[in-house]
Amino acid sequence: MRQLASTLHPDLPANIKEDTSVKRVVRLATRGIILRGENILLLYTKRYHDYSLPGGGIDEGEDNIQGLIRELREETGAQNVRNIQAFGAYEEFRPWYKDNIDLMQMQSFCYTCDIDKELNTPALEQHEIQNGMHPVWMNIHEAIKHNEETMRSSPKKGLSIERETFLLKRIVEELV
Repeated sequence: MRQLASTLHPDLPANIKEDTSVKRVVRLATRGIILRGENILLLYTKRYHDYSLPGGGIDEGEDNIQGLIRELREETGAQNVRNIQAFGAYEEFRPWYKDNIDLMQMQSFCYTCDIDKELNTPALEQHEIQNGMHPVWMNIHEAIKHNEETMRSSPKKGLSIERETFLLKRIVEELV
């Protein structure tokens, strides 16, 4: 899968990617791109006041596609996920403050796909419910504007908003 971007959090030293003495955790994730014209299926998260692509961590024993289908069902209620095509990967290096780990290396594999028009009820995890996450069809240009405003002005912004906004812009360039 082609690499779309690789980012380093500004609080990390430039050489940390290559530093073998750094304790790190590697997280593999998958993200779905579901378009209907200029509308895209996104997750709105009230806590962070942002829009993001549905998806998440790939569980042990799953491949990328199995993880994608499971995450889309859980987060959006998507049914009959099909026509799955690789779009690109986004790699990021962030500080990590759990389990005496210094660095999280996240690789997000993004796929375009189709789903049935009707969504079932999502099966969100407790932390997703507490964060006020819910699926929404949104004009992609409005989602980008919203996320850019959140990045400029909101103290609530999360670490993933830059990745999500980059991906939304790339989707507009290549798919819309």
